[in-house]
Amino acid sequence: MFAPVYFDHNATTPLDPRVLEAMLPYLTQRFGNASSRHEYGRAARRAVDEARQQVAAAVGAHATEVVFCSGGSEANNLFVKGAAASMRPATIAISAIEHPCVREPARQLVREGWRLHEIPVDAEGRLDMAEYAQVLASPAKIVSVMLANNETGVLQYVPALAARARGARAWFHSDAVQALGKIKVDFRALGVHALTLSAHKLNGPQGAAALVIDKRIELRPLIAGGGQERGLRSGTENVAAIVGFGRACELAAAALDANASRLNSMRRTLERGLSNLGARVFGAAAERLPNTTLFSLEGMDGETLVAQLDRAGFAVASGAACSSASPEPSHTLLAMGVATEIARGAVRISLGRGNTGDEVERFLRTFADLVQHLKRMTAMAV
Repeated sequence: MFAPVYFDHNATTPLDPRVLEAMLPYLTQRFGNASSRHEYGRAARRAVDEARQQVAAAVGAHATEVVFCSGGSEANNLFVKGAAASMRPATIAISAIEHPCVREPARQLVREGWRLHEIPVDAEGRLDMAEYAQVLASPAKIVSVMLANNETGVLQYVPALAARARGARAWFHSDAVQALGKIKVDFRALGVHALTLSAHKLNGPQGAAALVIDKRIELRPLIAGGGQERGLRSGTENVAAIVGFGRACELAAAALDANASRLNSMRRTLERGLSNLGARVFGAAAERLPNTTLFSLEGMDGETLVAQLDRAGFAVASGAACSSASPEPSHTLLAMGVATEIARGAVRISLGRGNTGDEVERFLRTFADLVQHLKRMTAMAV
């Protein structure tokens, strides 16, 4: 079977066999409901409790601060909507480059009397600190700024942002879905009130995520029912996926430094090669995740490049997977001041722990041939 080299790890990651091994018993003989009082249920509860400890340990939090959800989108919605429901309408501030699962619930709050302020970023994708200070003076009651951008990989200096928000008596949340497993993420050091994590971005299963939240923060749940997850997320726990999440966190934490170093080395090789071909790498002057490269070539359409590369044996992306149904150019690049025609040409490569330097070198050779072919085709059409 034809299997392209997988360069789209920011969309999702392959399940680690060791994670699958941990999950399998809870997909077969250990099938109990974690709320049941008999041994099947108690075994499931012990597994959930252990996974909660593993997730908490990966980000320096306490297990009681971890609320399991079905995905990063649910966790982000739980914070944004749950926090807003516990206070009178005021200002909610988000960065202009937030993922849709933060941006859209924030926009929905406008219909409920909230004022939404989308804080601009500079040409490298970093938050405008001067405007951020003005927003906090408004004052803002809720702030959400992602730790690492899913398209460019650009990092925000969240500790400083969170400290300013606390000083302004605002609740600060950060979507750290792309960061966990790639860089060190410490709930205490970041100084945030809430943090979103997701299993399938670090070789865990799809369908498991967490909102790590300061217990002093009051949220109104999105899902009411049996009172699971401290009453913040009712519903029978997905035990197998939660177990996989915990194991994935444990494995990622143990290999973090080695993986980051190796990925960073491959990314440097990749970006040197792309620059030699005339590509523009977005956010290149900013601190970024070690695995992420978003680039474009003038005159080249991103969707065309993605399709051609797929046929040539490389799976890459033309933007964020969660927004792939939209024909519009990347809102992240537009917020960075990139011209629409250049933004439409953007291609994202996101490396993972299974990739090799040889795959990067083969990609560069293939891409160089593809660019020359497309240029010849364009010249013939003129």
